[in-house]
Amino acid sequence: MTQPVGVPWPTHQWPDGDVSTVANPARLITASNQLFDEPSSDTHGASLALVVVHRGRVVHERYGVQPDTPFGPGGPVDADTTLISWSMAKSITHALVGFLVDEQRLDPSAPAPVAEWSNDDRRNITLGNLLQMRDGLDFVEEYVAGENAPVPHVIDMLFGSGADDVASFAKSRPVKHEPGSVWNYSSGTTNIVSSIVAQTIATTHDITSFVEQRLFAPIGMTSATARLDAAGTFIGSSYVYATARDFAKFGYLYLRDGEWDGARLLSREWVAGAKRQHAADPETNHGYGSHWWIWKSMSGVSAALGYEGQRMIVDPRRDTVVVHLGKWVHDTQPLLDRLLTDVLEATA
Repeated sequence: MTQPVGVPWPTHQWPDGDVSTVANPARLITASNQLFDEPSSDTHGASLALVVVHRGRVVHERYGVQPDTPFGPGGPVDADTTLISWSMAKSITHALVGFLVDEQRLDPSAPAPVAEWSNDDRRNITLGNLLQMRDGLDFVEEYVAGENAPVPHVIDMLFGSGADDVASFAKSRPVKHEPGSVWNYSSGTTNIVSSIVAQTIATTHDITSFVEQRLFAPIGMTSATARLDAAGTFIGSSYVYATARDFAKFGYLYLRDGEWDGARLLSREWVAGAKRQHAADPETNHGYGSHWWIWKSMSGVSAALGYEGQRMIVDPRRDTVVVHLGKWVHDTQPLLDRLLTDVLEATA
């Protein structure tokens, strides 16, 4: 997908567009109004940001109000407010791996370079298995602990005993299935991948400078920060903070097949492989590729998805990127995804 003639790249600033240029402005505005105006914060949560990029221009943008939380008071959100990615960060981790695969420093078909696995059955897990979430490790990705039930692994990793060293926590999990045989979405898996990136670049970069120099700076994600744990590992499963417009720049990099303003940042093959479906989530009807989702299993439409309704949808056929950031509750996210599909389909 090539850059439209006469439209500048958004490295320094997104070009402004107009909602009247999309195929169905009324449908887009109606869906946007429903996202922000209709949901009750008590029952649905809240939409905090919506950015729609069509043919290289921001054609619609809206911001909400951050609700109060136990961690602090809320307040109005605007174009300069940095918000959490949650699991959209997994797709950013995919890009970091891609830089190294393109340089032949990592090989998805080879066993994952994890020293702790060298003498047991986990030595057969490939980097590709990890990227496709088919590593076979025993890891429970549930965000609420049931009554009298063990704390889910993802909660223990991010907020409990594993929080200081998320990769070591995840690497310690035993194998449950033959690698490549069963899909199991796992934040632990991504943090293993993040640690592999860090050890691969260790002689030339720390992870913070690598992310900044290879990704954030070239595409102008000036607001973005990647959060590390106490061990110095980028928590690639969950923690990137940026404005909605800057998250849209990352989606735009994948919309443009890894090219940015005349420079090839990621190979076309690496970007295409992200949206090659290997599994499907029966609960959401989203497919799964390699650290990217396939939106509603729609061919060619990839998405980075995160907890609380974080969404980044990339649709080459419509030449559109949609970013939604929010605090939606889990049970109402089917409504969220339906409204975002309306936004997407309204563009072309």
